[in-house]
Amino acid sequence: MDLSALKDRPAPPPAAAGEVAEGGLPPIVDVTTATFEDEVLRRSSQVPVVVDLGSARSPQSVSLTRLLGQLALEAGGRWIHARVDVDTNPQIAQAFGVQAIPTVVAVAGGQPLADFQGSQPEDQLRKWIEAIEQATAGKLTGPPGAEPIEDEPEPEDPRLVAAEEALDEGDFDKAIAAYEDIIAAEPANADAKAALRQVKFLARVQNVDADAVTKADADPADVAARIEAADVELSQQNPEAAFGRLIDGVKRTAGDERTQLRTRLLELFELFDAADPVVVAARRKLASALY
Repeated sequence: MDLSALKDRPAPPPAAAGEVAEGGLPPIVDVTTATFEDEVLRRSSQVPVVVDLGSARSPQSVSLTRLLGQLALEAGGRWIHARVDVDTNPQIAQAFGVQAIPTVVAVAGGQPLADFQGSQPEDQLRKWIEAIEQATAGKLTGPPGAEPIEDEPEPEDPRLVAAEEALDEGDFDKAIAAYEDIIAAEPANADAKAALRQVKFLARVQNVDADAVTKADADPADVAARIEAADVELSQQNPEAAFGRLIDGVKRTAGDERTQLRTRLLELFELFDAADPVVVAARRKLASALY
C-alpha cells in the first residue's frame, strides 16, 4: 500500500475551524487529496488516524461514518476520524487499494496498520479501535502540548541476555537451545518465540549457497533452489523479492511442492510484525495465488 503518491500536493485555503478536542486536535476531519499529507500522514505521527473511505451513495458507508464519528468524539482526540469521499477523491481510494466501500484503514506513523471492509457492529468497532490504541501506545508523539510518555525500563531477563550473548558469539546452537529452554518453561513467552524464529533463520541462511539466487533464476522449477534463494534475499534486507519469489512458486506448483513453498513463506512472515505493510501486501498476493 503506497501512500507516497499523495504527498506534496498543494493544499487549499484552510477551512473554518471545527470542533477541537482538549488536546488541540479535531476529532473528525474531512480529507481530500490536497489535504491528505497534513491530515493523515503527518497527523498520524501524533495519534492514530482512522481513515474512513466511503460514499454518500452507500447506506453502509453513511451508517459506519456516523458511528465512527460518535466514537471519535467520545475519544476526545486520542485518535482522529478522517472521512474520505471516494467519489470525489478517487486517488486516495486507489492508494489504499480500495475494492469495496466502506473500507476503513488505521494509519499510524505514516503507515497503514490495520483495515477492514464493510459495516461493523458497535462492540466490534470499539474493540478494533482499542486494539489500534494499544498497538500504538507510547509509539506516537501525542497531541500538541502532550507530555512525552517515559516508560520505566524493564529489568532484562538474564536468560534472554545469555541467549543474546551466545548469538553475538556466533554460537547459533547454544542460542537456539537457550531460547527453547525459556519457551519450555514459559510457553507464552512471546519475546523468546520471536527471537527463536530469528535465530533459526540466521542459522539456516549460514548454510545456503551464495549462488542460490542465480541457480533459482536459472531453473524456476527447482523448488528447493527457490526456497534457498528467498532466504538469501531476505537476509539481504529485500523481503519484497523473497516473498515475491515464493508467491510466484505457489502460482506455478501444486501438491507437496506448493505446500513446501507456502509453509516457508508463512515462516518468513513470522519474522516480521504482522501489521508490516510489506507482509500485509504479500499475504493478499498469497491469498490470490492460492484461490
